[in-house]
Amino acid sequence: MSSHIEPLPAPHEPLAASAPAAPRAGGALLAAYTAAVFLSAFLLFLVQPLFGKMVLPLLGGSPAVWNTCMLFFQAALLGGYLYAHLTSSRLTVRRQAAVHLALLALAALALPVGLRGAAPEGGAAPIPWLLGLMAVTVGAPFLVLSGTGPILQRWFSRSGHAHAADPYPLYAASNLGSALALIAYPLLMEPRMRLGHQSGAWTAGYAALALLIAGCAALVWRTRGASAPARAEAADGVGEDAEVTRITLRERLVWTGLAFVPSSLLLGVTTFLTTDLSPAPLLWVLPLTLYLLTFTLVFARRPPIPHAWIVSVHPSAIAVAVLLLAAGYVENPAVAVPLHLLSLFLIAMTAHGELARRRPHVRHLTEFYLWISVGGVLGGVFNALVAPVVFSQIWEYPLVLVLACLARPWPEERQGWKAHLNFGLRAAACGWGLLYLADTPDLAPVAFLGLAAVLLALLSVGMGRAPLWLAACIGAVLLWRSVEVAREPGVLLAERTFFGRYKVVAHEGSGGFHVLRHGSTLHGAQSLEPWRRREPLTYYVMHGPLGKVFAATIDRAGRRRVAVVGLGTGTTAAYARRGEDWTFYEIDPGIERIARDTAYFTFLSDSPARTRVVLGDARLSLARETDRQYDIILLDAFSSDAIPVHLMTREALDTYLARLAPRGLIVFHVSNRYLDLEPVVAALARDRGLVARAGVGPRDRRTYESTSTWIALARTEADLGPLVADAYWWRPRPREEVKPWTDDYSSLLTVFDW
Repeated sequence: MSSHIEPLPAPHEPLAASAPAAPRAGGALLAAYTAAVFLSAFLLFLVQPLFGKMVLPLLGGSPAVWNTCMLFFQAALLGGYLYAHLTSSRLTVRRQAAVHLALLALAALALPVGLRGAAPEGGAAPIPWLLGLMAVTVGAPFLVLSGTGPILQRWFSRSGHAHAADPYPLYAASNLGSALALIAYPLLMEPRMRLGHQSGAWTAGYAALALLIAGCAALVWRTRGASAPARAEAADGVGEDAEVTRITLRERLVWTGLAFVPSSLLLGVTTFLTTDLSPAPLLWVLPLTLYLLTFTLVFARRPPIPHAWIVSVHPSAIAVAVLLLAAGYVENPAVAVPLHLLSLFLIAMTAHGELARRRPHVRHLTEFYLWISVGGVLGGVFNALVAPVVFSQIWEYPLVLVLACLARPWPEERQGWKAHLNFGLRAAACGWGLLYLADTPDLAPVAFLGLAAVLLALLSVGMGRAPLWLAACIGAVLLWRSVEVAREPGVLLAERTFFGRYKVVAHEGSGGFHVLRHGSTLHGAQSLEPWRRREPLTYYVMHGPLGKVFAATIDRAGRRRVAVVGLGTGTTAAYARRGEDWTFYEIDPGIERIARDTAYFTFLSDSPARTRVVLGDARLSLARETDRQYDIILLDAFSSDAIPVHLMTREALDTYLARLAPRGLIVFHVSNRYLDLEPVVAALARDRGLVARAGVGPRDRRTYESTSTWIALARTEADLGPLVADAYWWRPRPREEVKPWTDDYSSLLTVFDW
């Protein structure tokens, strides 16, 4: 790979002897293929959230369920690319068209998308049942759709169109379809359609796609050369030696690596943004949309941004991301989020631009896409399955930034020791400069911007021709900062699970506190002073709404049966009295370990009541425990961005009512930085004929006392007790556009607090 960026290679011309006659309606032909490729990708990315929303109420949100879904879709995607490659390398276009149309028809027998059969009983995640369900429900259509894009591009290369020798721009249309599907589902489809209607619309789209593919097959069927053996198709250019187009193992590994880096970076950036900076709902859509957009731009017939320009700013993009991670003082999401996204975009543009520049002759088109898919899958597996087990922090993000230094053009000529010495000195200077900026947060803005500009210019101009030295510089800076992070004072525990990254921190002042955080979200705190050890803090203070809820049931104190969905630090156990039964439903085993470890928190161990923790999805666990009834059911799982929607649907409320004792209360904790959940609970209460009151407080707060909002539901106003007459409690305010959420319908956008 040369350090000089050549323009995108001109596509090879097919041999004149085997070239088919160009169809008369060239524009219509290109439009048909573009529409078919676009629609197949659109449907492919639309069915994943659709099916996930269907299965969530049955199986809950356990890690085994999500890992199984993710791996199934990735395996099916890879299988579709493998199917496209094998049929392209072994079948003529006509035979491949016949096979593909037949498979499309067979896969249609599994439609419409829906659940078949009830979920199996038992507490363990029913992985075999889920795999079988996915295989018979979405497996066949997903597999066929996955292979459709490469197959259609192969057909187009034999169509005789003026651009037939370069079908790669159709790949741009494919990724555009994927990106628009990601945006269309939460913005257009989910707020307006129930799951049954969504499934019907998806089936109609599948039928339209089948007609488009049949039309494309009919067009290519009539072209000369469509019946030629696969090995004779798309022969090399006139006078070109066969050795020129042979794909080497090195080239396959390069394709895989160039696909791996942006895939892993995408997931690393998304995890970091939604955990540490701004846990806003649907924020994950932005990085994924930018990631797919880069494919669309670099594989366009006329790329709007020259690859050489992107490569020139590539080191600066990496440096900006490193500076944001190393400094940690750019905490304003309005500034930090766009900068992280810009870095992701430029790094992905560089890697994907290299893929586009290295794209092979159309003869190897399907194999090229196969290896890109392998790289993407490896990136997903590394971030979703390996990183949470291996790393206690989000180290995959900085790690892939180091790898990103290598995902750029390399100089072809060997460099002498003088050149390496020069690059080494520049790398040392850049590394020192980045660390200086990271360690000097109080630097004057003018001085900061000036030094940053000099560093970015030095990186872009001086380090672009030395990827290894660039990686050494970035790696050294991140390694140094990671050592400092590991020595962060006051950190008692840093743990990472499938559900997130937790940190227990000891804070001084006012007698001292232990605090549990999940990224930027506070999950609980406890005073270290002996006389305050059992005092509930943060959202659960006694002079706040939750204290009034327990005061409303004081006549049953000592014999209350309480269910709490969401354990946290176990703070709510501070309200327990001797003789009471308390059950905590928690999905994350890591949270239970933290709450039970008396070195961190003692709410559970200090509780005089009988307490137990039930691990697993709360809704499923409550549904199974048919012999239990509770006086209070607390739902405390909605304070972060990823609210479990299936816990606040009509069907979920029916489950809670079935477990609610006479005169009992169902209490929702609806404090949220981004979502106004009050209208959702109001709609549910009205839908089920329940009475409700909402309270917020406290008005006066001390250290680690947080304002929170709670909504209590009961069968009658008498069951609410003194909450009815409390001037600080009101009837929850419904909104006309917010309908009751069900397992078949919900929409975060309708309750987003703009």
